[in-house]
Amino acid sequence: MSDGALRDASVIVARDANDLVALLSADFPAHGGEYLFLPGGRREDGESPLACARRELREEAGVTALRWRPLGSHAITLGSQARIHLYEARDLALGPQQLTESEQGYKLMWWPMADALRAVEEGRFLLPAGPLALLMAAHTPAA
Repeated sequence: MSDGALRDASVIVARDANDLVALLSADFPAHGGEYLFLPGGRREDGESPLACARRELREEAGVTALRWRPLGSHAITLGSQARIHLYEARDLALGPQQLTESEQGYKLMWWPMADALRAVEEGRFLLPAGPLALLMAAHTPAA
């Protein structure tokens, strides 16, 4: 699994007690500006999809969660066997972000689900996994 292009990834819809969703934003000049995205990233060697989700949520958003619900997994691209694993995280505890050097511009915000879904419709998300995870979380009854 050492080839980054072939590694699975996890993406998280973190919802707080007020049903607000953790969103990140950053400027992506190569893509034409600032975009929204959900916490997530590629698995490290030997890491399970859930362990990856827990790590990425803690690092990028500074959030830990007691309850995790899988929302499914999907192919990253047609030409790869790598999958993206989607999760919903609840019962959150907030702490400091643990951003890497390449993530220093990430801004954490908390949005109502309806506003996040509207941003999806407006094309404000850079990566398709974020909109997919939001839609699945919004339309799947909570466990």
